[in-house]
Amino acid sequence: MSKGLKFLIGFFMMFTALNTSSSMSAEDLYDLSFNSIDGSQIYLSDFKDKTIVIVNTASFCGFTRQFSGLQNIWEKYKKDGLVVIGIPSNDFNQEAKTNAEVKEFCEINFDVDFVLSETSNVRGQNAHPLFKFLFNNLGPRSVPKWNFYKYIIDKHGVPVNYYSSVTGPESEKFIIAIENELYS
Repeated sequence: MSKGLKFLIGFFMMFTALNTSSSMSAEDLYDLSFNSIDGSQIYLSDFKDKTIVIVNTASFCGFTRQFSGLQNIWEKYKKDGLVVIGIPSNDFNQEAKTNAEVKEFCEINFDVDFVLSETSNVRGQNAHPLFKFLFNNLGPRSVPKWNFYKYIIDKHGVPVNYYSSVTGPESEKFIIAIENELYS
């Protein structure tokens, strides 16, 4: 066997092993849960057959006004099967100290009534398993570099894309991506 063929076989075996061990299936997504901002349990299995938008949020960020856009798309598309889940995080030192303060801030300033989790880590070793699932499926570039990264998960529980903080929730490309998942 030639060196080139050995290299290709070895590379293929390594690539296959990496892909099978690091990716998680949609069923793994539906096995995940977390605490809501009120402390009740949220099961992602409750959102099977729905398009999900996951957003890492922060109350005191320059992008905090995106709460309004998130609330608007939630109100507009929830009847069509959209679920918006905000994950408050202090990973960038811009979140309130308690879940009660986060909830009050979101309700008073932005009338938020979409799902909010308790404050959680979204990056690093202590990242919530939901974010580890997203990174394993969308790649290392999908790790949030700031607040208000937006992730779209299709009706089958498969992450399809992510958008950085600079892409607003009411931007044309984000709305098109959501509609493509909702109506396909």
